[in-house]
Amino acid sequence: MTLNRLLITSVVVENRPVRDVAAQYGVSESWLFELLARYKAEGDAAFEPRSRRPHSVPTTTPAETVDLILEYREKLTATGLDAGPDTIRWHLEHHHSTLVSRATISRYLTKAGLVVAEPKKKPKSSYIRFQAEMPNETWQADFTHYRLRRPDGRPGADTEILTWLDDCSRYALSVTAHHRVTGPIVLAEFRRTVAEHGIPASTLTDNGMVFTTRLSQGKKGAGTRNGFETELRRLNVVQKNSTPGHPTTCGKVERFQQTMKKWLRGQPEQPTSIDDLQALLDAFVEEYNDHRPHRSLEHRATPATVYTTRPKAAPSTGDRDGDTHDRVPRDRVDKSGKVTLRYRGRLYSIGIGRTHARTRVIILVQDLQIRIVETATGELLRELTLDPTRRYQPIN
Repeated sequence: MTLNRLLITSVVVENRPVRDVAAQYGVSESWLFELLARYKAEGDAAFEPRSRRPHSVPTTTPAETVDLILEYREKLTATGLDAGPDTIRWHLEHHHSTLVSRATISRYLTKAGLVVAEPKKKPKSSYIRFQAEMPNETWQADFTHYRLRRPDGRPGADTEILTWLDDCSRYALSVTAHHRVTGPIVLAEFRRTVAEHGIPASTLTDNGMVFTTRLSQGKKGAGTRNGFETELRRLNVVQKNSTPGHPTTCGKVERFQQTMKKWLRGQPEQPTSIDDLQALLDAFVEEYNDHRPHRSLEHRATPATVYTTRPKAAPSTGDRDGDTHDRVPRDRVDKSGKVTLRYRGRLYSIGIGRTHARTRVIILVQDLQIRIVETATGELLRELTLDPTRRYQPIN
């Protein structure tokens, strides 16, 4: 006999007081009176177990928002763009003024059967991540293959796509299509990119012969620099190359190429010539740089926002082995409008202004030269030369 039936039997059949029955079975008197009222109204149905589910959930996600989540998933996937929860969340916030958590989006995507489990995939925590602190501090470069399509739909000629990517902002500086990427092409595209975006402080590439001859022992040209290496030395640009067998060192440009090729394959009209392919690449670069939020950037900013608003790094004009005190600390402006900076063991306060209180900032320090920029927008809030004789640097 269930507890509810025992309670009803004790009060109705045995005619015992409600207080005594409630005390014997360890229930509240108010609950027993409610059970008696339900029994009088429903009869034996009062003994059946009842759902505890609430009649309404005020915080549930509206059906319109769920439809938008699934719509963006389908639309972004069809065009070959990233369609993860972070990207969908960015579109909902910026295009529909709707704030939805990443977990909620992920839950509805899983519920709709749109998430494929990858248990063998290495977790992100297993990777050692690094990135340049300033735009133009490091440019990554690589090239990949893409096959053209013949007019009758059959596979056509193979082409190669050369990419120059800014390490800090993920900004696609140059993406060009060629029948074959050669050393002279790498040099020419590097010079064209420098003319448009300035000289980088360093470059990072793999060990392909078009980038370096450092591993060319026993080959023609061994012991000499190629045209690209000679140009880097002339411009005082530091050349960095990945360790053989470690492709993740150039992971940013590799990941960019993966996204680019996925987008290209998703286009309804496949390119039949180099010119057609270049037109598609130009369209992708505009979408990638200016309209697509990047999950690896702070506040899911677009690469163009980070690249165009932050101060740029430049090659060293002096001895590369010189001891310059270069740092990029991060801070938050306090309520009185100041940030603190430690220089040679002493702590200095730098005035920014109360209007920027609680703003997160990046402090670019090069010896005594200091630039303070807003983390989210890249706006330059203050530029100054630190006076070591004053513990507080006021706003002039």
